[in-house]
Amino acid sequence: MPHTLAAVSLLVRDYDEAIAFFTNALRFKLVEDTLLNDEKRWVVVAPEKAGAALLLAKASTEEQKACIGNQTGGRVFLFLHTADFWDDYKHMQAAGVRFVEKPREEEYGLVVVFLDLYGNKWDLVQPK
Repeated sequence: MPHTLAAVSLLVRDYDEAIAFFTNALRFKLVEDTLLNDEKRWVVVAPEKAGAALLLAKASTEEQKACIGNQTGGRVFLFLHTADFWDDYKHMQAAGVRFVEKPREEEYGLVVVFLDLYGNKWDLVQPK
């Protein structure tokens, strides 16, 4: 069986605010939200069509809390591909997503860097 990347763990401050951001601003679907104990849930969101899912992991230690929003030391962390760049860009703008630059054309397609709810950098890309 070939390997696939099923999910990436993303540290969040609060489950519900993270679910709201990813399902509303980025149009992800809520795949699973299971209560594991009084403080821990198994929360998975994913793009509607395809791709790896995000496991929204509530930070529980001071070390984890310090990494919220900076899981990659300030580099772009995740790459969200789209088939309709301008529709997604305008939807994300209307939803209050923060962009750190203006959209640009690159050899590989249209791209813009945005920040998620916590400040992690993402690329929104429409590949050529």
